[in-house]
Amino acid sequence: MNIFLKELRSHRKSLIFWSIGVFLMVVSGMAKYDAYSSSGQSINDLVADLPKSLRAVLGFGAVDLSKISGYYAMLFLYLLLMATIHAAMLGATIIAKEERDKTFEFLFVKPVSRTTIITAKLMAAFVNIVIFNLVTYVSSIILIAKYNDGEAVNKDIAILMVGMFILQLLFMVIGSALAAVKKKPKTAASLATGILLLTYMLSIVIDLNEHIEGLKYLTPFKYFEAKNIMFGGGLDIIFVVISAVLIALFSYVTYVFYQKRDLNV
Repeated sequence: MNIFLKELRSHRKSLIFWSIGVFLMVVSGMAKYDAYSSSGQSINDLVADLPKSLRAVLGFGAVDLSKISGYYAMLFLYLLLMATIHAAMLGATIIAKEERDKTFEFLFVKPVSRTTIITAKLMAAFVNIVIFNLVTYVSSIILIAKYNDGEAVNKDIAILMVGMFILQLLFMVIGSALAAVKKKPKTAASLATGILLLTYMLSIVIDLNEHIEGLKYLTPFKYFEAKNIMFGGGLDIIFVVISAVLIALFSYVTYVFYQKRDLNV
């Protein structure tokens, strides 16, 4: 319990900054929606002339941006990127920071097993991503209600947050597994973020080329797309199962390799 609380305290400031950041992202996004709506301009017309590649990169996709549901589906991509980057970096640093800060000797002289230590660290990371997810959800609900003209979207947003949470867990354990496996765990956060960005770029390439649609199983960013969840009937059970298997696998890797690793002085 002491390790768990210590980890919560040590990541408190970081969580506050990330939470403020995602709140401001929602605020600025919805303010832009209100500005376009008030001006009488159609967002769809503004983006229609953009190249397909640019629309894919920006996340405009095949949604009606003039409706608040379509606009939020586009905004959700940016919120998801923030959430997964935060989770990946958190999972890596919460494992690696003892070696980075040279505090592992103090930690490991305590009468607790490495399994207990890693469990406490992962639970603290879990609480952090839950709070981040709740901040995103509450911010979205409140601000959409301010600009909504009656469209029912709250249920869809709740399902989107479930999808986001699953991906947060996935990238968190990817980060922790990398930190446990690598001989130099200090680089795990940057490597986890690099993997995240590569899978994101793959999702964009798939959007640009329908002939490689089968590669969608290789990028988590295709698992819970807002356009499918909000307009296609919710979460896809196949992707939920794949995510659960990957989360279990990377969690197992974290425990096994952290038990075996030699700590660098």
